[in-house]
Amino acid sequence: MTELTVAANKSNSNNLLRRDVRFLGNILGEVLVHQGGNELLEIVEKIRETSKSLRSVFLPELYDDFKNIVETLEPDIRHQVIRAFAIYFQLVNIAEQNHRIRRKRDYERSAGEAVQPGSIESAIQDLRERNMDVTEVESIIESLSLELVMTAHPTEAMRRAILDIHKRISEDVMLLDNPTLTFREREQLREKLLNEVITLWQTDELRTGKPTVLDEVKNGMYYFHETLFHILPDVYQELERCLTKYYPGQNWHVPTYLRFGSWIGGDRDGNPSVTADVTWKTLRMQRKLSIREYQRILSEYMQYLSFSTSIVDVSDELLDSINKDREHVTVTKMNIWHNEKEPYRIKLVYMMEKMINVLDDSKNGTAERYTSPEEFIADLGVIDRSLRHHYADYVADTYINKLIRQVELFGFHTAALDIRQHSQEHENAMKEILANVELTPDYSALTEEEKIELLAKLLTEPRPITSNYHVYSESTKECLDVFRTVYRAQQEYGKHCITSYLISMAEGASDILEVIVFAKEVGLFRQNSDGTVECTLQSVPLFETIEDLNAAPEIMRTLFNLPIYRQSIASRNDLQEIMLGYSDSNKDGGAVTANWELRVALKELTAVGEEFDIKLKFFHGRGGSLGRGGMPLNRSILAQPASTIGGGIKITEQGEVISSRYSLQGIAYRSLEQATSALITAAINARYPESDALDEEHWDNIVREMSEVSRNKYQDLIFRDPDFLSYFKESTPLPEVGELNIGSRPSKRKNSDRFEDLRAIPWVFSWTQSRYLLPAWYAAGTGLQSFYDNKEENLKTMQDMYENFSFFTSLVDSLQMAIAKADMVIAKEYANMSKNDEARDRIFGLIAEEFKLTSELILKITGQKEILDNVPVIQESIRLRNPYVDPLSYLQVQLLSELRGLRDKDEDNAELLREVLLTINGIAAGLRNTG
Repeated sequence: MTELTVAANKSNSNNLLRRDVRFLGNILGEVLVHQGGNELLEIVEKIRETSKSLRSVFLPELYDDFKNIVETLEPDIRHQVIRAFAIYFQLVNIAEQNHRIRRKRDYERSAGEAVQPGSIESAIQDLRERNMDVTEVESIIESLSLELVMTAHPTEAMRRAILDIHKRISEDVMLLDNPTLTFREREQLREKLLNEVITLWQTDELRTGKPTVLDEVKNGMYYFHETLFHILPDVYQELERCLTKYYPGQNWHVPTYLRFGSWIGGDRDGNPSVTADVTWKTLRMQRKLSIREYQRILSEYMQYLSFSTSIVDVSDELLDSINKDREHVTVTKMNIWHNEKEPYRIKLVYMMEKMINVLDDSKNGTAERYTSPEEFIADLGVIDRSLRHHYADYVADTYINKLIRQVELFGFHTAALDIRQHSQEHENAMKEILANVELTPDYSALTEEEKIELLAKLLTEPRPITSNYHVYSESTKECLDVFRTVYRAQQEYGKHCITSYLISMAEGASDILEVIVFAKEVGLFRQNSDGTVECTLQSVPLFETIEDLNAAPEIMRTLFNLPIYRQSIASRNDLQEIMLGYSDSNKDGGAVTANWELRVALKELTAVGEEFDIKLKFFHGRGGSLGRGGMPLNRSILAQPASTIGGGIKITEQGEVISSRYSLQGIAYRSLEQATSALITAAINARYPESDALDEEHWDNIVREMSEVSRNKYQDLIFRDPDFLSYFKESTPLPEVGELNIGSRPSKRKNSDRFEDLRAIPWVFSWTQSRYLLPAWYAAGTGLQSFYDNKEENLKTMQDMYENFSFFTSLVDSLQMAIAKADMVIAKEYANMSKNDEARDRIFGLIAEEFKLTSELILKITGQKEILDNVPVIQESIRLRNPYVDPLSYLQVQLLSELRGLRDKDEDNAELLREVLLTINGIAAGLRNTG
């Protein structure tokens, strides 16, 4: 395939994207006329054209004309205009997601034998080209570990009903590529899409109330049911295919290296709605999902396993297992398979019955149900070996192997559920319990050293400190009930259903030890008579603020020095999980400092682990937005120092990221394939580091100094400017974001207006809506300038760093992505809502000046003419989207001003608030970012 042909195919592919956008846009135009008449369509088109012209050439008279059109809209029309632009973005997003799948298929079709960059095959091919032998490749594959953890962090602005419509539209648009469609079929497809867009128009995009925690659990489970159960085994199958291709003669069965976990129903930090009872119901819901999936798959396999003993000889092992099932498993006459010549179907009937009985508590402890996933896998193994006995290997590989992999991945619990709670809750409960048994009158008054000594002693003593006869406060009772729930879950669902207990705002070793003491009280930690320790629940510190990140290495060293704690780690294969928070560190010190401090913490913590011969598994709490560490999954893996991934990686998947990555199977597969490729690449980099260690040390020192300057600049505005907090609240939709029902969790940790108590999500969400995107870039320019200092030799050093220092490359590219999405012209419209003229002009002036400096330095460092020249696809997408986002931004400013004017007079207008919330949804869809 020549380069010209590949280029032609790429151009044709882009034409198909434009075709889909135009096709869906035309359908939306028809819906606008159908629902609002020609007047609505004409107004929308006039606003769109004017906005587009303004983006081409900014003329004051055109700008005034544009604002006049927007501000003089009648309320009824205005409401429809907002929805028209918002729905347009939803349709464009669908087209772009479909196009990602199409591009991958086009590449595979046109490239022939060529291997796609970022694919699993490219990573295995790299191993082969490095002449790595089978033993080393096996070692690398066995070292891989990635867990993706879904959270219910409230950043998904769309309702489930809207996402369901999107999925149907996506599937229909994909059919447009089918060249065999007849003219009539194409017309029918268009009619179907027209009906779907009308349904979208007539479906309320706003929730009437906050979702419950169990609503959030259902939403999370949707992706397992629709996508992950099917796609995850395929990723494993592709890895095994590539290993067999490049390393033939080896019987490859890749160990479980990639799995999904969840916080939804387990994360109680700041969410009083997550109780022990809710956690138990969550586990039940998760179990029901996996069991019903297995029932469905077994039922489906009935049609494939019709092999007859009249033609083939099945194994004696299979026949013996059927006879054993006959003795113990009761099947209704209606379900019994009566054709004795088809033993596989007979066996499947018994397996389905045993699977149904897993959910029947009355069958608990009997032979009529599977008591563990291992028993189910054993039965599948019997079928697998029998199929191979009569040379039906293809059937075994295609169906039975995939199901075995699914059971290995999802067990009977679907996903490991993490528990998370704030450290203060544990301290409060410990204080009450210890005072109750008269061990210390005021635990909280003890020094950190005294707490550690007391807690370590409690762990070595067999006697309990709690009793069912003691009466505790509701909060302490709930704290203990959570641990009892974990114990019960591990007993009934297996030890893998809950393994990690995360402690947010962990500020000392005592915070981690408290959780172990509570675990001991319910049987999750025990010291045996021979002195050995068994611990089935890992206490995981979450270091979030910059101060906590700095303290983290010494905290872990203190813990590892405690013999009893070291024994607990030994019982968990010498593996310690540590979570690092990206949101609060960014909120504390800005993007440059947060990224730098996280890098330092990762390396120093890894060194502490090596000192004690303990492997560290880092859990990266990344959000979806740039201001909270958001980036593509493969980049987030490669952004870590290679030396820090030895114990495995966990990464949070939040809000809108979940739907954008996992709602479509094709995109989910590509994302997980790239993640696997990145994992293998990172493992190679860890073994064979390519960068010059002396250069990296020098570059680290440069970034350290940049970070200090950047942090001071950031904190001068955010923390030390007395007018900043008022400016933030008045010049962004922060108060109104709290009225968007997108999560069960409150937007503040406490009922307080202090900046420190504001969660990072609404902080980032509000700046994104107002087009500043301030948390993702502010103070970066000053940090970069502090080293550059207008000296050519320093610029050359930064260019060299951008080319060869992966940390700096990732940092600069994240900054330019944020700069590309930000818009100071529109941000100034939001700034005008600030009531203090002097403070507004001063603060906005500082922000605009820093924006200009950051933009200029990025271009100097990268050598680009324009921001995002390095990613033209995204650059073009942002350029095309902006004229459609702009009207929503201007409308939002107008609506916020009207609504706040009414509220200042103790009046309100529900319809006005609704329109504000619709603009929030629309801008979120347009920028493809919330929090």
